[in-house]
Amino acid sequence: MSGHSKWATTKRQKAVVDAKRGALFTKIGNQIAIAARAGIDPAMNPSLAMVLEKARLANMPKANIERAIARVADKSAAALIEEVYEAYGPGGVGIVIEVATDNKNRTMPEVRHALDKNGGRMAEPGSVMFQFKRKGVIEVTEKGDEVMMAALDAGAEDVVDEDEYTVIYTDASELMKVRQALMDGGLTVTSAELQYVPNSYVPVEGENAEKLEKLLGAVDDLDDVTNVYTNAE
Repeated sequence: MSGHSKWATTKRQKAVVDAKRGALFTKIGNQIAIAARAGIDPAMNPSLAMVLEKARLANMPKANIERAIARVADKSAAALIEEVYEAYGPGGVGIVIEVATDNKNRTMPEVRHALDKNGGRMAEPGSVMFQFKRKGVIEVTEKGDEVMMAALDAGAEDVVDEDEYTVIYTDASELMKVRQALMDGGLTVTSAELQYVPNSYVPVEGENAEKLEKLLGAVDDLDDVTNVYTNAE
């Protein structure tokens, strides 16, 4: 796999410094509520375990986490629906947008408006998704050949060095197994989740890069949007 999306790095930094912690907790809370449908015991529900780890890293209060899990048993709570939208951005880059919403009639127009206002547009289902594959993505703080060998021995498909951390890619079904093996080997895992990873990357520079960053930020700031992926390099 060549390269790594610069937007992933930008978003990672943004999450650290984002002052809108309430909005961040809302997004993670929605992800917890959806994952908990398959069981509220993280030991038996890997998807829930991954989101709870994400909540811990975001310093999400325990009360918020408990409320999100409780939504599964709350019959009066509005049902959350998972949707995936496809879009094009400046320079023809592909964008995949994951949302969790209790009202599709609200969410889709909000996403469409954010795209239209910032030089993007909604795409027909399937016209962008074929450029991506669902994979496990793990980030560890350590770097170097030893990290690469440990990851590959654990079953990883690819390892990419970034400036301050290492990104490890796995088959979607192997994510939790590889994560645990890395942790057992003493590596510091800072993130482990399923993502839509591009099959290849599209270079974006100059004005288009500036427009794309603004567009992705506008979409990601929407309350119902849980994740945004792009094949921009």
